[in-house]
Amino acid sequence: MYTNFFYALRREGVPVSITEWMTLMEALSVGLAESSLSGFYYLSRAVLVKSESHFDQYDLAFQKYFQGIETPEQLLDQVSQWMENPLPPKMFSEEERNELLNKLGLPDWESLKAELAERMRKQDGPHHGGGNWVGTGGTSPFGHSGFHPGGIRIGGESHGQSAVKVASERNYRNYRNDKTLGVRQFEVALRRLRQFSTRLDGVKDQLDIEDTIDETCKNAGRLKLVWTRPRKNSVKVIVLMDVGGSMTPYANICSQLFSAVHKSSHFKDLKFYYFHNCIYDLLYLDASYDPRKSVKTEDILRSLNSDYKVVIIGDAAMAPSELMMSDGNIFWELSNEEPGISWLQRLVKKFPYNVWLNPLPEKYWERIHGYQTIQIVREIFPMYELTLEGLDQAIKKLMVRK
Repeated sequence: MYTNFFYALRREGVPVSITEWMTLMEALSVGLAESSLSGFYYLSRAVLVKSESHFDQYDLAFQKYFQGIETPEQLLDQVSQWMENPLPPKMFSEEERNELLNKLGLPDWESLKAELAERMRKQDGPHHGGGNWVGTGGTSPFGHSGFHPGGIRIGGESHGQSAVKVASERNYRNYRNDKTLGVRQFEVALRRLRQFSTRLDGVKDQLDIEDTIDETCKNAGRLKLVWTRPRKNSVKVIVLMDVGGSMTPYANICSQLFSAVHKSSHFKDLKFYYFHNCIYDLLYLDASYDPRKSVKTEDILRSLNSDYKVVIIGDAAMAPSELMMSDGNIFWELSNEEPGISWLQRLVKKFPYNVWLNPLPEKYWERIHGYQTIQIVREIFPMYELTLEGLDQAIKKLMVRK
């Protein structure tokens, strides 16, 4: 009966495998879901979802698939009727009925209603907490917002939410790996952009775990510590960020990325420059576009080695003239003899390790104003969406040896 739920998860992008699905079926067969929808929600999530980044997709799939299934609140009237006469008299004798009712531990429904009426007659005001009167909180069998295993909710809202309600809250939407980045996520992602090298000099003061295990095994199990020199990250990075104009809506995320990049002290070298729409003769040291606070792009190309990894952040959406024509620079006072595309091509030729991160959702790359230039830039740079998943793909691309 749950087969379509498997496909619902796959449609939402949750990478569920057949092996995991069969594990869930085995868990259900031994009763680990405790015959409840909430139990199934948590059990299937624990078995099928490998990363918290897919929790939100799981909630969406669960909500869509199980939406409309009645909760205990909706079944209250039916259950009440059944409890009044759970065992048809034609099937059992009076003695057998009483014995079964005792074993089932069902409450005496008439007594429960009489008890409620008596308490309401005696109660002269609201009551909060406690275990007797009708009110809120506490452990009384009558009221709401408290707890009683066999109580009746009167007014208020259920606090023991059904699984569908829990799923519909989408508490994990910020964990998705296709959402825009923040400072912390970008910092963590940048740490994956590491390539260690061992220094030729210095004291051997760092424990080499692998060699220690190997030497200890060779030494018949007697511990033999092996020390080595500490390693340093040998990666050098250039970050080029588009600011202003069509990038204004992304000013907040760009500010976060700026903070994250400058907190990244684990690179051998890190250089950060700004540009507007396209790269021309000058790269700016801050977002003011002040030529007095700039460096010549030609000097960067000439002075830096080709082992730098280049990360460009921008929407690549501009007027075609800005990309393809001489003097296409939107700042009229700053003419450019070479078109912007020539500078982009020179960057790629100089720095073969390069990626372009686009804050625009990929689904808009072919539909917005300026999409022609996005397509041209994509032919020059490998372009990825500025999300956790997109950044992860970009990092992998940068680390591929050429």
